[in-house]
Amino acid sequence: MNNRLSAMNHRTLIALISSVFFLGGCATFSKDGGFGSVQETTQQHIKQEVVWPKTADEQSKVADRVKELLQQRMDADSAVQIALLNNKGLQASLYELGISEADVVQAGRFPNPRFSMLYTKNGGEYNIEQTLTFNIFSLLTMPKMKEIERQRFEQTKQAIAIEVIKLENQARFAYFNAVAATEQVRYSEQVKESAEASAELARRMMKAGNFNKLEQAREQSFYAEAALDYANAKNTQVSAYEVLSRLLNVSTEDLSLDERLPDLPKSINDLQPFEKTAFEQRLDLKAMKTETEVLAKQLGLTKTTRFINVLEIGPARVLEGRRTSGYKNGIDISFELPLFDWGGARVARAEAIYMQSVNRTSQMAVNAQSEVREAYSNYRANYDIAKHYRDEIVPLHKKILNENQLRYNGMLVSPFELLADARSQVTSVKSYIESLKQFWLSESALHMTLTGSANMMGGS
Repeated sequence: MNNRLSAMNHRTLIALISSVFFLGGCATFSKDGGFGSVQETTQQHIKQEVVWPKTADEQSKVADRVKELLQQRMDADSAVQIALLNNKGLQASLYELGISEADVVQAGRFPNPRFSMLYTKNGGEYNIEQTLTFNIFSLLTMPKMKEIERQRFEQTKQAIAIEVIKLENQARFAYFNAVAATEQVRYSEQVKESAEASAELARRMMKAGNFNKLEQAREQSFYAEAALDYANAKNTQVSAYEVLSRLLNVSTEDLSLDERLPDLPKSINDLQPFEKTAFEQRLDLKAMKTETEVLAKQLGLTKTTRFINVLEIGPARVLEGRRTSGYKNGIDISFELPLFDWGGARVARAEAIYMQSVNRTSQMAVNAQSEVREAYSNYRANYDIAKHYRDEIVPLHKKILNENQLRYNGMLVSPFELLADARSQVTSVKSYIESLKQFWLSESALHMTLTGSANMMGGS
């Protein structure tokens, strides 16, 4: 009888060990660590290259590419490319793929067997118990757990794709802000120089007795305000360049940007194409859908395992009495008895989390449609405003300045009026630059709503 039981124990052990090797062999790492899926997703939204340099050779090639881009005059697209190649925060996020894939592989591997031994001795009497057990419950739940981890890996890929596009948007925003800030400094300096010339002329005329104190104080006030505006513009430029520097991971001294913002396009797109593609391309909706699917699978697993959480089985042998008595062979089985906790609370919690995710996904779909309409409204309004400045306000101020230039040549207006018109004309150009910047930011924000919400993407 003992021989038959021993043979059965050995067969059980061999079968369990075979299962271990079989299941362990099925869990392997992919060649690209899931990065190929991230590239495929991001290429649907951006045209720049995304890389994940792991080796020293790959990192050296990326560094050379960044140096090559920095040697050229930087536009918005090249700024984005440098950020995607060189931002260390993004590179750190990419390693989330490795962490998540390791969880998938781990979920597909059987846990190690557990060996336990009891040893007691009383005089010449011994009590020795030895067991080698395997977690059979993990074997039963392994397929579903592995599928859950696969779904989480997909979530990680989507999250990383969102991080890539988020960085693309932030770099584009920062670029437009930096270029506009530089233009504002240039024109603020012109206003300051004009106000300074006017204030100096007023001071000399008052000293000669040809100007009163009120008019002189007014001109001095114009100059003081212009100097303050120039100082603020310089500070804004420094901040804008630092933001861009951080995103691109390069020194501000290495930033050679275009001297002016791109001109307004001749026409803009209609709303309908944006609304149509929003639900097809929004990564946050896809991520939320994947999360809901994971929760649904977890709910199924929770219902399956509500009664038994631990089930272990394995061969055992026991020696009682003298050393010469010999071991008795058997099987050790242990499992949790659901006497107090029948798993109802776990199931109810899982169901509540699942329904919470379903409703959040529905609300996100509603928000997405509204966000696209709102972003398009800003895009359209900023286009009209910038176009109005370009076609109406700036030309009118220029015409007024030219007309007064003729009158000044005929000694019909004072130099102070001419200088005031010059300042007004430059101020209108500054307002046009601000409106043009807002247009390009609103265009980026509109495209951003096709990927995710402004809060998720970090746009501002």
